[in-house]
Amino acid sequence: MTAGSPAVGRALGAPDGSSRRRLHSMLDTVVRAPSTHTIARTPFTRRSLTELGFVVVSSFFAGIGMAFVAGLMALGVALAVTFIGLSALALGIRGARGFARLHRNLARGLLDEIIPEPDAFVARGGFLGWLQSALRDRVGWRAAAYIALKVPMSVAYVFFGFSLWWDAFACLVNPWVHDFNGTPAVFGVMRTVFTPGYLSLGSSGFPLYLGVELTGVALVFLAPWVVHLLVSVDKMLMRSLLGPDPVSLRVRTLEHQRTHTLDASAATLRRIERDLHDGTQAQLVALAMRLGLVKAKLDSGEALEVEELRTLVDEAHRGAKEAIVELRDLARGIHPPALDTGLEAALATLAARSTVPTDLSFTLFDRPTPAIEAIAYFCVAELLANVAQHASASRASIRCARNGDWLRLVVRDDGVGGAQLTRLGSTSSGLAGLVDRVRSVDGHLDIASPPHGPTVVTVDLPMHA
Repeated sequence: MTAGSPAVGRALGAPDGSSRRRLHSMLDTVVRAPSTHTIARTPFTRRSLTELGFVVVSSFFAGIGMAFVAGLMALGVALAVTFIGLSALALGIRGARGFARLHRNLARGLLDEIIPEPDAFVARGGFLGWLQSALRDRVGWRAAAYIALKVPMSVAYVFFGFSLWWDAFACLVNPWVHDFNGTPAVFGVMRTVFTPGYLSLGSSGFPLYLGVELTGVALVFLAPWVVHLLVSVDKMLMRSLLGPDPVSLRVRTLEHQRTHTLDASAATLRRIERDLHDGTQAQLVALAMRLGLVKAKLDSGEALEVEELRTLVDEAHRGAKEAIVELRDLARGIHPPALDTGLEAALATLAARSTVPTDLSFTLFDRPTPAIEAIAYFCVAELLANVAQHASASRASIRCARNGDWLRLVVRDDGVGGAQLTRLGSTSSGLAGLVDRVRSVDGHLDIASPPHGPTVVTVDLPMHA
Protein backbone atom coordinates (compact mmCIF):
# COMPACT_ATOMS: atom_id res chain seq x y z
CA MET A 1 0.00 0.00 0.00
CA THR A 2 1.32 3.43 -0.84
CA ALA A 3 2.45 5.85 1.76
CA GLY A 4 0.09 8.58 0.60
CA SER A 5 -3.30 9.31 2.02
CA PRO A 6 -6.09 7.36 0.33
CA ALA A 7 -8.79 9.70 1.57
CA VAL A 8 -6.96 12.86 0.51
CA GLY A 9 -6.49 11.36 -2.94
CA ARG A 10 -10.20 10.68 -3.24
CA ALA A 11 -11.05 14.17 -1.99
CA LEU A 12 -8.90 15.71 -4.74
CA GLY A 13 -10.39 13.45 -7.40
CA ALA A 14 -7.36 11.20 -7.65
CA PRO A 15 -7.83 7.45 -8.00
CA ASP A 16 -8.56 5.63 -4.75
CA GLY A 17 -6.71 2.50 -3.60
CA SER A 18 -8.53 0.13 -5.95
CA SER A 19 -8.10 2.52 -8.91
CA ARG A 20 -4.38 2.83 -8.22
CA ARG A 21 -4.06 -0.94 -8.11
CA ARG A 22 -5.85 -1.22 -11.49
CA LEU A 23 -3.56 1.48 -12.94
CA HIS A 24 -0.43 -0.19 -11.62
CA SER A 25 -1.61 -3.54 -12.97
CA MET A 26 -2.24 -2.01 -16.38
CA LEU A 27 1.17 -0.36 -16.46
CA ASP A 28 2.84 -3.56 -15.32
CA THR A 29 1.11 -5.47 -18.10
CA VAL A 30 2.24 -2.98 -20.74
CA VAL A 31 5.75 -2.12 -19.50
CA ARG A 32 6.93 -5.35 -17.94
CA ALA A 33 8.50 -7.77 -20.40
CA PRO A 34 5.92 -10.55 -20.89
CA SER A 35 6.95 -14.18 -20.79
CA THR A 36 7.16 -16.32 -23.90
CA HIS A 37 4.09 -18.28 -22.81
CA THR A 38 2.10 -15.06 -22.40
CA ILE A 39 3.15 -13.80 -25.84
CA ALA A 40 2.23 -17.12 -27.45
CA ARG A 41 -1.29 -17.30 -25.99
CA THR A 42 -2.29 -13.61 -25.98
CA PRO A 43 -3.66 -13.45 -29.58
CA PHE A 44 -6.02 -16.35 -28.84
CA THR A 45 -7.42 -15.15 -25.53
CA ARG A 46 -10.90 -13.81 -24.98
CA ARG A 47 -9.48 -10.45 -23.92
CA SER A 48 -7.80 -9.89 -27.28
CA LEU A 49 -10.99 -10.67 -29.18
CA THR A 50 -13.24 -8.54 -26.97
CA GLU A 51 -10.81 -5.61 -27.11
CA LEU A 52 -10.75 -5.82 -30.89
CA GLY A 53 -14.55 -5.88 -30.87
CA PHE A 54 -14.60 -2.83 -28.62
CA VAL A 55 -12.24 -1.02 -30.99
CA VAL A 56 -14.52 -1.63 -33.96
CA VAL A 57 -17.88 -1.02 -32.30
CA SER A 58 -16.88 1.97 -30.16
CA SER A 59 -15.18 3.67 -33.11
CA PHE A 60 -18.34 3.25 -35.18
CA PHE A 61 -20.55 4.78 -32.50
CA ALA A 62 -17.95 7.48 -31.83
CA GLY A 63 -18.34 8.67 -35.39
CA ILE A 64 -22.13 8.74 -35.10
CA GLY A 65 -21.96 10.45 -31.71
CA MET A 66 -19.52 13.08 -32.94
CA ALA A 67 -21.66 13.84 -35.98
CA PHE A 68 -24.80 14.18 -33.82
CA VAL A 69 -23.31 16.20 -30.96
CA ALA A 70 -21.01 18.36 -33.09
CA GLY A 71 -23.81 19.09 -35.58
CA LEU A 72 -26.21 20.25 -32.86
CA MET A 73 -23.52 22.28 -31.13
CA ALA A 74 -22.44 23.94 -34.35
CA LEU A 75 -26.07 24.85 -35.01
CA GLY A 76 -26.40 26.09 -31.46
CA VAL A 77 -23.32 28.30 -31.71
CA ALA A 78 -24.46 29.71 -35.03
CA LEU A 79 -27.92 30.55 -33.63
CA ALA A 80 -26.82 31.19 -30.03
CA VAL A 81 -28.74 34.50 -29.84
CA THR A 82 -32.04 32.68 -30.33
CA PHE A 83 -33.93 30.05 -28.39
CA ILE A 84 -33.41 27.70 -31.34
CA GLY A 85 -29.65 27.86 -30.89
CA LEU A 86 -29.82 27.38 -27.12
CA SER A 87 -32.21 24.48 -27.61
CA ALA A 88 -29.83 22.88 -30.10
CA LEU A 89 -26.97 23.22 -27.61
CA ALA A 90 -29.11 21.69 -24.87
CA LEU A 91 -30.09 18.78 -27.14
CA GLY A 92 -26.43 18.24 -28.00
CA ILE A 93 -25.52 18.04 -24.30
CA ARG A 94 -28.40 15.67 -23.59
CA GLY A 95 -27.39 13.55 -26.59
CA ALA A 96 -23.82 13.39 -25.30
CA ARG A 97 -25.20 11.86 -22.09
CA GLY A 98 -26.91 9.16 -24.13
CA PHE A 99 -23.78 8.30 -26.11
CA ALA A 100 -21.79 8.26 -22.87
CA ARG A 101 -24.20 5.68 -21.47
CA LEU A 102 -23.73 3.63 -24.64
CA HIS A 103 -19.93 3.67 -24.23
CA ARG A 104 -20.23 2.67 -20.56
CA ASN A 105 -22.40 -0.27 -21.58
CA LEU A 106 -19.87 -1.27 -24.26
CA ALA A 107 -17.05 -1.11 -21.72
CA ARG A 108 -19.02 -3.24 -19.27
CA GLY A 109 -20.12 -5.79 -21.87
CA LEU A 110 -16.89 -6.16 -23.84
CA LEU A 111 -14.13 -5.14 -21.42
CA ASP A 112 -15.69 -6.07 -18.07
CA GLU A 113 -14.91 -2.48 -17.04
CA ILE A 114 -17.62 -1.25 -14.69
CA ILE A 115 -17.79 2.56 -14.69
CA PRO A 116 -20.15 3.97 -12.04
CA GLU A 117 -23.14 5.86 -13.31
CA PRO A 118 -22.91 9.65 -12.89
CA ASP A 119 -25.63 11.70 -11.24
CA ALA A 120 -28.95 11.55 -13.06
CA PHE A 121 -30.14 14.59 -14.96
CA VAL A 122 -32.57 16.64 -12.89
CA ALA A 123 -34.52 19.28 -14.81
CA ARG A 124 -36.27 22.29 -13.37
CA GLY A 125 -39.91 22.92 -14.14
CA GLY A 126 -40.98 24.34 -17.47
CA PHE A 127 -39.13 24.67 -20.75
CA LEU A 128 -36.83 27.44 -19.54
CA GLY A 129 -36.01 25.42 -16.44
CA TRP A 130 -35.18 22.38 -18.57
CA LEU A 131 -33.08 24.51 -20.92
CA GLN A 132 -31.12 26.05 -18.05
CA SER A 133 -30.56 22.64 -16.39
CA ALA A 134 -29.36 21.09 -19.65
CA LEU A 135 -26.91 23.89 -20.41
CA ARG A 136 -25.49 23.69 -16.88
CA ASP A 137 -25.25 19.89 -16.86
CA ARG A 138 -21.63 19.16 -15.94
CA VAL A 139 -22.06 15.46 -16.66
CA GLY A 140 -23.28 16.25 -20.18
CA TRP A 141 -20.37 18.59 -20.89
CA ARG A 142 -17.88 16.00 -19.66
CA ALA A 143 -19.56 13.42 -21.91
CA ALA A 144 -19.26 15.82 -24.84
CA ALA A 145 -15.55 16.24 -24.04
CA TYR A 146 -15.12 12.46 -24.13
CA ILE A 147 -16.87 12.23 -27.50
CA ALA A 148 -14.57 14.96 -28.86
CA LEU A 149 -11.50 13.08 -27.57
CA LYS A 150 -12.90 9.80 -28.85
CA VAL A 151 -12.52 10.94 -32.46
CA PRO A 152 -8.69 11.09 -32.43
CA MET A 153 -8.79 8.01 -30.22
CA SER A 154 -10.77 6.21 -32.93
CA VAL A 155 -8.28 7.35 -35.57
CA ALA A 156 -5.54 5.82 -33.45
CA TYR A 157 -7.66 2.69 -33.05
CA VAL A 158 -7.98 2.28 -36.81
CA PHE A 159 -4.46 3.38 -37.77
CA PHE A 160 -2.51 1.51 -35.07
CA GLY A 161 -4.83 -1.16 -33.69
CA PHE A 162 -7.28 -2.46 -36.27
CA SER A 163 -4.79 -2.02 -39.11
CA LEU A 164 -2.32 -4.43 -37.51
CA TRP A 165 -4.99 -7.12 -37.19
CA TRP A 166 -6.09 -6.48 -40.77
CA ASP A 167 -2.50 -6.51 -42.07
CA ALA A 168 -1.81 -9.76 -40.20
CA PHE A 169 -4.85 -11.35 -41.86
CA ALA A 170 -3.92 -9.90 -45.27
CA CYS A 171 -0.37 -11.24 -45.02
CA LEU A 172 -1.45 -14.70 -43.92
CA VAL A 173 -3.99 -15.16 -46.74
CA ASN A 174 -2.01 -13.29 -49.41
CA PRO A 175 -0.27 -16.35 -50.94
CA TRP A 176 -3.63 -17.97 -51.63
CA VAL A 177 -5.31 -14.77 -52.81
CA HIS A 178 -2.54 -13.66 -55.18
CA ASP A 179 -1.13 -17.08 -56.05
CA PHE A 180 2.23 -16.40 -54.40
CA ASN A 181 2.60 -13.12 -56.28
CA GLY A 182 1.69 -9.54 -55.53
CA THR A 183 1.66 -7.36 -52.41
CA PRO A 184 -0.93 -7.86 -49.63
CA ALA A 185 -3.56 -5.16 -49.13
CA VAL A 186 -2.07 -3.52 -46.06
CA PHE A 187 -2.72 -0.03 -44.67
CA GLY A 188 -1.99 2.02 -41.57
CA VAL A 189 1.29 1.32 -39.82
CA MET A 190 2.61 -1.20 -42.35
CA ARG A 191 2.05 1.11 -45.33
CA THR A 192 3.38 4.18 -43.51
CA VAL A 193 6.42 2.81 -41.70
CA PHE A 194 7.76 0.27 -44.18
CA THR A 195 8.80 0.92 -47.73
CA PRO A 196 6.34 0.00 -50.49
CA GLY A 197 8.56 -2.83 -51.70
CA TYR A 198 9.02 -4.43 -48.31
CA LEU A 199 6.39 -7.12 -48.81
CA SER A 200 7.14 -7.74 -52.48
CA LEU A 201 10.89 -8.21 -52.00
CA GLY A 202 11.27 -7.59 -55.71
CA SER A 203 10.52 -11.21 -56.40
CA SER A 204 7.79 -13.80 -56.42
CA GLY A 205 7.31 -17.41 -55.48
CA PHE A 206 8.55 -18.99 -52.30
CA PRO A 207 10.76 -16.09 -50.99
CA LEU A 208 7.78 -13.73 -51.23
CA TYR A 209 5.51 -16.34 -49.68
CA LEU A 210 7.87 -16.91 -46.76
CA GLY A 211 8.47 -13.20 -46.09
CA VAL A 212 4.79 -12.34 -46.18
CA GLU A 213 3.83 -15.29 -43.98
CA LEU A 214 6.49 -14.47 -41.36
CA THR A 215 5.35 -10.84 -41.34
CA GLY A 216 1.75 -11.96 -40.81
CA VAL A 217 2.73 -14.23 -37.93
CA ALA A 218 4.72 -11.41 -36.29
CA LEU A 219 1.76 -9.03 -36.64
CA VAL A 220 -0.59 -11.58 -35.06
CA PHE A 221 1.49 -11.53 -31.88
CA LEU A 222 2.08 -7.76 -31.95
CA ALA A 223 -1.45 -6.52 -32.67
CA PRO A 224 -3.09 -7.56 -29.34
CA TRP A 225 -0.53 -5.62 -27.31
CA VAL A 226 -0.98 -2.45 -29.34
CA VAL A 227 -4.76 -2.73 -29.08
CA HIS A 228 -4.52 -3.41 -25.33
CA LEU A 229 -2.42 -0.27 -24.81
CA LEU A 230 -4.89 1.88 -26.76
CA VAL A 231 -7.89 0.36 -24.95
CA SER A 232 -6.18 1.00 -21.59
CA VAL A 233 -5.82 4.68 -22.46
CA ASP A 234 -9.48 4.76 -23.52
CA LYS A 235 -10.55 3.17 -20.23
CA MET A 236 -8.68 5.85 -18.32
CA LEU A 237 -10.52 8.51 -20.33
CA MET A 238 -13.87 6.84 -19.66
CA ARG A 239 -13.21 6.57 -15.93
CA SER A 240 -12.22 10.25 -15.86
CA LEU A 241 -14.99 11.71 -18.03
CA LEU A 242 -17.91 9.27 -18.11
CA GLY A 243 -18.11 8.38 -14.43
CA PRO A 244 -19.14 10.60 -11.52
CA ASP A 245 -17.14 13.80 -11.13
CA PRO A 246 -14.85 13.97 -8.06
CA VAL A 247 -17.28 16.10 -6.05
CA SER A 248 -20.22 13.77 -6.67
CA LEU A 249 -18.07 10.72 -6.00
CA ARG A 250 -16.91 12.26 -2.73
CA VAL A 251 -20.50 12.94 -1.71
CA ARG A 252 -21.49 9.35 -2.56
CA THR A 253 -18.56 8.02 -0.51
CA LEU A 254 -19.51 10.15 2.48
CA GLU A 255 -23.16 9.10 2.22
CA HIS A 256 -22.12 5.44 2.06
CA GLN A 257 -19.84 5.87 5.06
CA ARG A 258 -22.57 7.69 6.98
CA THR A 259 -24.99 4.85 6.28
CA HIS A 260 -22.47 2.29 7.54
CA THR A 261 -21.80 4.40 10.63
CA LEU A 262 -25.50 4.73 11.42
CA ASP A 263 -26.04 1.00 10.90
CA ALA A 264 -23.06 0.16 13.11
CA SER A 265 -24.30 2.57 15.79
CA ALA A 266 -27.78 1.06 15.69
CA ALA A 267 -26.31 -2.45 15.92
CA THR A 268 -24.17 -1.38 18.88
CA LEU A 269 -27.18 0.09 20.68
CA ARG A 270 -29.17 -3.10 20.06
CA ARG A 271 -26.26 -5.17 21.40
CA ILE A 272 -25.99 -3.04 24.52
CA GLU A 273 -29.74 -3.25 25.10
CA ARG A 274 -29.71 -7.01 24.58
CA ASP A 275 -26.71 -7.50 26.87
CA LEU A 276 -28.29 -5.37 29.57
CA HIS A 277 -31.66 -7.12 29.27
CA ASP A 278 -30.44 -10.69 28.97
CA GLY A 279 -27.35 -10.48 31.15
CA THR A 280 -26.99 -7.75 33.74
CA GLN A 281 -30.71 -7.23 34.29
CA ALA A 282 -31.23 -10.95 34.90
CA GLN A 283 -28.37 -10.96 37.39
CA LEU A 284 -29.83 -7.96 39.24
CA VAL A 285 -33.31 -9.53 39.32
CA ALA A 286 -31.84 -12.72 40.82
CA LEU A 287 -29.92 -10.60 43.33
CA ALA A 288 -33.09 -8.76 44.32
CA MET A 289 -34.96 -12.07 44.77
CA ARG A 290 -32.24 -13.50 47.02
CA LEU A 291 -32.14 -10.35 49.13
CA GLY A 292 -35.93 -10.45 49.26
CA LEU A 293 -35.77 -13.99 50.67
CA VAL A 294 -33.28 -12.85 53.33
CA LYS A 295 -35.51 -9.90 54.23
CA ALA A 296 -38.55 -12.17 54.46
CA LYS A 297 -36.64 -14.52 56.77
CA LEU A 298 -35.63 -11.62 58.98
CA ASP A 299 -39.14 -10.19 59.07
CA SER A 300 -40.87 -13.52 59.78
CA GLY A 301 -39.90 -13.58 63.45
CA GLU A 302 -39.12 -17.26 63.21
CA ALA A 303 -35.94 -18.88 64.45
CA LEU A 304 -33.21 -18.09 61.93
CA GLU A 305 -30.94 -20.74 60.50
CA VAL A 306 -27.56 -19.14 60.10
CA GLU A 307 -26.37 -21.56 57.45
CA GLU A 308 -29.43 -20.96 55.30
CA LEU A 309 -29.02 -17.19 55.61
CA ARG A 310 -25.32 -17.47 54.82
CA THR A 311 -26.14 -19.47 51.71
CA LEU A 312 -28.64 -16.83 50.49
CA VAL A 313 -26.22 -13.99 51.25
CA ASP A 314 -23.36 -15.81 49.50
CA GLU A 315 -25.52 -16.33 46.42
CA ALA A 316 -26.55 -12.68 46.46
CA HIS A 317 -22.92 -11.61 46.86
CA ARG A 318 -21.81 -13.85 43.98
CA GLY A 319 -24.61 -12.53 41.79
CA ALA A 320 -23.62 -8.94 42.57
CA LYS A 321 -20.01 -9.61 41.58
CA GLU A 322 -21.11 -11.31 38.35
CA ALA A 323 -23.29 -8.32 37.52
CA ILE A 324 -20.35 -5.99 38.17
CA VAL A 325 -18.14 -8.05 35.85
CA GLU A 326 -20.77 -8.00 33.10
CA LEU A 327 -21.21 -4.24 33.47
CA ARG A 328 -17.43 -3.78 33.33
CA ASP A 329 -17.20 -5.89 30.16
CA LEU A 330 -20.09 -3.98 28.64
CA ALA A 331 -18.43 -0.65 29.45
CA ARG A 332 -15.16 -1.92 28.03
CA GLY A 333 -16.95 -2.67 24.74
CA ILE A 334 -18.13 0.94 24.60
CA HIS A 335 -14.86 2.58 25.65
CA PRO A 336 -11.86 0.52 26.75
CA PRO A 337 -10.55 1.79 30.12
CA ALA A 338 -6.99 1.12 28.92
CA LEU A 339 -7.33 4.09 26.54
CA ASP A 340 -7.62 6.47 29.47
CA THR A 341 -3.82 6.43 29.74
CA GLY A 342 -3.20 6.59 25.99
CA LEU A 343 -3.06 4.40 22.91
CA GLU A 344 0.43 3.08 23.60
CA ALA A 345 -0.56 1.65 26.99
CA ALA A 346 -3.75 0.19 25.51
CA LEU A 347 -1.87 -1.55 22.69
CA ALA A 348 0.75 -2.78 25.15
CA THR A 349 -2.06 -4.31 27.21
CA LEU A 350 -3.45 -6.07 24.15
CA ALA A 351 0.01 -7.39 23.22
CA ALA A 352 0.56 -8.66 26.76
CA ARG A 353 -2.82 -10.39 26.88
CA SER A 354 -2.42 -12.06 23.48
CA THR A 355 -1.97 -15.82 23.57
CA VAL A 356 0.50 -15.47 20.68
CA PRO A 357 3.81 -13.77 21.64
CA THR A 358 3.44 -10.24 20.27
CA ASP A 359 5.96 -7.42 19.84
CA LEU A 360 4.91 -3.77 19.90
CA SER A 361 6.66 -0.92 18.07
CA PHE A 362 5.12 2.47 18.92
CA THR A 363 6.56 5.68 17.46
CA LEU A 364 3.57 7.99 17.74
CA PHE A 365 4.30 11.24 19.58
CA ASP A 366 1.03 13.14 19.02
CA ARG A 367 -2.14 11.68 20.48
CA PRO A 368 -5.04 11.12 18.04
CA THR A 369 -8.60 12.09 18.84
CA PRO A 370 -10.51 9.71 21.17
CA ALA A 371 -12.62 8.30 18.31
CA ILE A 372 -9.52 7.38 16.32
CA GLU A 373 -7.87 5.83 19.39
CA ALA A 374 -10.94 3.68 20.00
CA ILE A 375 -11.06 2.48 16.39
CA ALA A 376 -7.33 1.71 16.44
CA TYR A 377 -7.73 -0.23 19.70
CA PHE A 378 -10.65 -2.31 18.46
CA CYS A 379 -8.87 -3.01 15.13
CA VAL A 380 -5.78 -4.35 16.89
CA ALA A 381 -7.90 -6.32 19.36
CA GLU A 382 -9.87 -7.99 16.55
CA LEU A 383 -6.75 -8.69 14.49
CA LEU A 384 -4.91 -10.27 17.43
CA ALA A 385 -8.00 -12.37 18.18
CA ASN A 386 -7.97 -13.58 14.56
CA VAL A 387 -4.26 -14.41 14.85
CA ALA A 388 -4.91 -16.47 17.98
CA GLN A 389 -7.95 -18.30 16.54
CA HIS A 390 -7.12 -18.86 12.88
CA ALA A 391 -3.50 -18.09 11.97
CA SER A 392 -1.64 -20.93 13.78
CA ALA A 393 1.13 -18.37 14.22
CA SER A 394 4.14 -18.55 16.53
CA ARG A 395 4.72 -14.79 16.68
CA ALA A 396 2.94 -11.54 15.87
CA SER A 397 3.89 -7.90 15.81
CA ILE A 398 2.15 -4.54 16.09
CA ARG A 399 3.61 -1.40 14.56
CA CYS A 400 2.03 1.98 15.20
CA ALA A 401 3.50 5.12 13.63
CA ARG A 402 2.50 8.44 12.14
CA ASN A 403 2.49 8.78 8.36
CA GLY A 404 1.94 12.44 7.55
CA ASP A 405 -1.50 13.34 8.85
CA TRP A 406 -2.35 9.66 9.19
CA LEU A 407 -2.01 7.02 11.86
CA ARG A 408 -0.72 3.75 10.41
CA LEU A 409 -1.22 0.43 12.18
CA VAL A 410 0.47 -2.71 10.85
CA VAL A 411 -0.35 -6.09 12.40
CA ARG A 412 1.77 -8.96 11.12
CA ASP A 413 1.91 -12.67 11.93
CA ASP A 414 3.89 -15.65 10.64
CA GLY A 415 0.87 -17.94 10.38
CA VAL A 416 -0.69 -19.95 7.57
CA GLY A 417 -2.08 -16.94 5.66
CA GLY A 418 -5.20 -17.01 3.51
CA ALA A 419 -7.07 -14.32 5.47
CA GLN A 420 -9.81 -12.63 3.48
CA LEU A 421 -12.87 -10.49 3.96
CA THR A 422 -16.18 -12.25 4.52
CA ARG A 423 -19.71 -10.99 4.95
CA LEU A 424 -20.97 -14.06 6.75
CA GLY A 425 -22.81 -13.25 9.93
CA SER A 426 -23.00 -9.74 11.28
CA THR A 427 -21.77 -6.94 9.06
CA SER A 428 -19.97 -5.49 12.04
CA SER A 429 -17.96 -8.59 12.86
CA GLY A 430 -14.62 -9.94 11.67
CA LEU A 431 -12.47 -8.29 9.04
CA ALA A 432 -15.50 -6.98 7.15
CA GLY A 433 -16.62 -5.26 10.33
CA LEU A 434 -13.19 -3.67 10.66
CA VAL A 435 -13.42 -2.35 7.10
CA ASP A 436 -16.77 -0.72 7.90
CA ARG A 437 -15.42 0.72 11.14
CA VAL A 438 -12.31 2.12 9.42
CA ARG A 439 -14.22 3.56 6.48
CA SER A 440 -16.60 5.35 8.82
CA VAL A 441 -13.76 7.84 9.47
CA ASP A 442 -12.52 7.81 5.86
CA GLY A 443 -9.70 5.38 6.62
CA HIS A 444 -8.40 2.44 4.64
CA LEU A 445 -7.64 -1.19 5.47
CA ASP A 446 -5.41 -3.37 3.31
CA ILE A 447 -4.86 -7.13 3.70
CA ALA A 448 -1.89 -9.03 2.27
CA SER A 449 -2.24 -12.70 3.18
CA PRO A 450 -0.87 -15.16 0.61
CA PRO A 451 -1.21 -18.90 1.26
CA HIS A 452 1.34 -20.13 3.79
CA GLY A 453 1.71 -16.57 5.10
CA PRO A 454 2.76 -14.21 6.36
CA THR A 455 -0.35 -12.10 6.92
CA VAL A 456 0.07 -8.32 7.04
CA VAL A 457 -2.92 -6.07 7.75
CA THR A 458 -2.34 -2.33 7.32
CA VAL A 459 -4.82 0.19 8.71
CA ASP A 460 -4.58 3.90 7.85
CA LEU A 461 -6.64 6.24 10.02
CA PRO A 462 -6.74 10.04 10.07
CA MET A 463 -5.16 11.51 13.16
CA HIS A 464 -8.23 13.65 13.78
CA ALA A 465 -11.86 12.76 13.04
